[in-house]
Amino acid sequence: MKHNQSKSVFDYYGKPSFGKALPLSFQHILAMIMGAVTPPLIVAGVAGATAQETMLLVQIALFFSGVSTLLQLYPVGRLGAGMPTIFGVGFAYVPSLIAIGSVYGIPGILGAQIAGGIAMIIVGIFIKQIRHLFPPVVAGTVVLVIGLSLYDIAIKYMAGSGNTAAEGFGSGQNWLVGLTTLAVVLCCSQFAKGYFRLAAIIVGILVGYTLSFFFGMVDFTRLAEAPWVMIPTPFAMGIEFHTSAVISMVVICIVNSVQTIGDLSATAIGGMGREMKDKELSGGLLGNGLCTLVGAFFGGLPTASFSQNVGIVAMTKVISRYVLGIAAVFLILAGLLPKFGAAMTTIPYPVLGGATIIVFGMITMTGIQLLVKDELSSRNITIAALSVALAMGINTVPEAIALLPDTARMLIGSPVIVAATVAFTLNMVLPKKSLKDEAREREQIEREMNGDTESEPCDGNMKIEASN
Repeated sequence: MKHNQSKSVFDYYGKPSFGKALPLSFQHILAMIMGAVTPPLIVAGVAGATAQETMLLVQIALFFSGVSTLLQLYPVGRLGAGMPTIFGVGFAYVPSLIAIGSVYGIPGILGAQIAGGIAMIIVGIFIKQIRHLFPPVVAGTVVLVIGLSLYDIAIKYMAGSGNTAAEGFGSGQNWLVGLTTLAVVLCCSQFAKGYFRLAAIIVGILVGYTLSFFFGMVDFTRLAEAPWVMIPTPFAMGIEFHTSAVISMVVICIVNSVQTIGDLSATAIGGMGREMKDKELSGGLLGNGLCTLVGAFFGGLPTASFSQNVGIVAMTKVISRYVLGIAAVFLILAGLLPKFGAAMTTIPYPVLGGATIIVFGMITMTGIQLLVKDELSSRNITIAALSVALAMGINTVPEAIALLPDTARMLIGSPVIVAATVAFTLNMVLPKKSLKDEAREREQIEREMNGDTESEPCDGNMKIEASN
């Protein structure tokens, strides 16, 4: 199907000039690149990888982040959602990857990932038949928890590092840079006009980066050490299959599909003002499953939708796939040209934290928007309340599950998995009641309490008339 060529950034098929699109593209890259490179760095440390293997994991993560994103933006057959979204190696997998990697190493992770990718593809094939199992109360709760669970990352970044034990964590200098970046983003997004309003995040990052450079906070060590070119080669990291690892990965990949459903739904609602279509949802899951499966052969970790980029789309309403496509191409280049990727990672943590905390807040609000699309009956409120309480409660006190088996901790340790599991289960087992049904029940209870047990229940819209 041909579409009229538009130059609007607010049109999915719009193709603005490269000069206008580039800064908007870099907003997405800068918002997600640390999230894409951190999981492979963590996994490499746990699995005892060499320096060369660590660099390979990082580069392949960037490469497949770009490939996965391009497939979502420009679908091939049934593969890809055709939605303005960014995909990459996701944090949601990290607890499971750590548990598997600490026992079976990177080959064990990649073998289990092949099974996980197949599981994602199966979910994508049958999503039309099972989509009714994920109504707004479930998807909205998942998106809400995604937003809430990201706040601590943003605050840690603003304080200086993803690790609270890092030197200088929480210093006044870090907070000055972080808050300055946040203030610039906020002022541009609310008071600036035209293009500067859309590019609020990149403007904030540039100001924060400049300030942190003068404070001596920019470290170019990784840039100097990175090689110029890296070509992905299959089976470079090895592949092994272990039953317990496969089971854990299949479970996390299936549950993470619910997060993908939530993110894609949030993109459609927050950025495009409409509901997701079955074909788009199926394509998104199929594309993600294929990239996760193929990536395992090259050393790429499992991919997922990036919630912070969903927040950018919801905040700016920039949905042009050309804009996000440029970001995907740069991610691929970053994977092939390690110097380029390393340059991106020189951005200090406080700058990233200040630029993304408002984006994470937008994700939370998108989750609330999804929730209220269903009736706020006591049933739905119970589902959302209990799911959020358990997910965030356990996330706040990880020591509470410290004595559980490793597999259980891998699953329960992720607030997104807890929220998705609880919301899905409660939605299945709790009787479905509308607000009118609940009103009738209250009327019946009131009649019974008044001794009027023989009266027929009346319609919720009718008044009970007392007999003379």
